[in-house]
Order: sequence, then structure tokens, then C-alpha cells
Amino acid sequence: MHFNDLLIYLLLVSETDLKGLLINMTKYGVIVGSIRKNSYSKGVADAIVAGLPEDAEVTYLNIAKLPLYNQDYDEASPAEYTEFRNAVAAQDAIIFVTPEHNRSIPAALKNALDVASRPWGQSVWGGKPALVASQSISGISGVLAHHVLRQSLVFLDMPTMQQPELYIGNTDKLSDENGHITNEGTQSFLAGAGKQFSEFAAKFIK
Repeated sequence: MHFNDLLIYLLLVSETDLKGLLINMTKYGVIVGSIRKNSYSKGVADAIVAGLPEDAEVTYLNIAKLPLYNQDYDEASPAEYTEFRNAVAAQDAIIFVTPEHNRSIPAALKNALDVASRPWGQSVWGGKPALVASQSISGISGVLAHHVLRQSLVFLDMPTMQQPELYIGNTDKLSDENGHITNEGTQSFLAGAGKQFSEFAAKFIK
């Protein structure tokens, strides 16, 4: 084999390997239930993401601007609906982090679940592995919102990691003024959960 032929061969092999890596890269969508700037939920999500594999492709899915779900839109959906549904469909796995509002999940998060589950029979959630975390500035740690969300994910046919359970309380004392988790023990715990989720999700990703 001539040198030029060898060089071309090596370049082709390298390109193939690179494409394989890109194709196999796991895509994680992150949905933060709080739409508040510098929210503690976003800080918890960031700490979980820190534990994902280095080659993970992470996308934070914005739920703040979704119009309130209305079945009348099923025939002709707003552009925001279509963009969000496509974004969810493109993910391999989903990480949810929620605060607790009135012993349930925030309205914006429930709306996002509804938008991407409709029209009926066209849900883009089904089969995607999920991780659920909740947080609160109180010691209750959003436990009720956590289980309300899990119940919805059961109906949406999303296999959800059971352990460890991520109930993070007193987040104002674990975070800085920008909502970033600064407590080292909490950082380590959440990063460890992120790593475990990557292993859990791999069982369901084809």
C-alpha cells in the first residue's frame, strides 16, 4: 500500500470512529420545574449533570414560554409546542428537578408534561428513562411534589430510577446566592446519582 493510500485509509477509519462516537453519545434532556432565575432546582440539576459521563450531550429544555396546554391546539399547535415536542423526542433520557408548590409540582412543569404528551397517542415521553429529584428550602425536601411527578411519569410510560431517592432539603443553606450547590457532601451525592442514572439509562437506550 502506498503512503498516500495509507493516509487516506487512516483518515477514513478515523472519520468512521468519530461518527460512531457521535452516534453513540447519550443525549440527556434536563427539565427544571422552577422557572425562577437562579433557582435552587437549577443548582441541583447542575450538580446531577456534573456526574454524567464526559461525553454526554446535555440540553436544558426550556418550559417557561410554553403556552398553557389547550386541546383546541391539537389540530394546529403553536410553534412553541412543536419545538418543545421535537426537543424532548430528540433526547435519550430525561432528568427532572422540581420544587414543591402547594404540595404538588409547579404549574409550568405540569404544563410541559401535558404539552409533550399530546395529541393523544402521540406522546414523546414514552420509553425514555427518567431521574426525579426534588428540593425545598424546608426539611420536607419537596417529597410530595416528587411523588406527584413520579405518578405522572408512570402513566407516561417512563422507566424511572428508584434509588437513590433524591429529596434535597434546606437547599438555601446548601447553596450560594446564585443557586449553585456549594455543600461538598451534597455535590458528591448528586454527582454520584448522575453517574448511577447514566448506568440505569443505558439499560433502556437502544
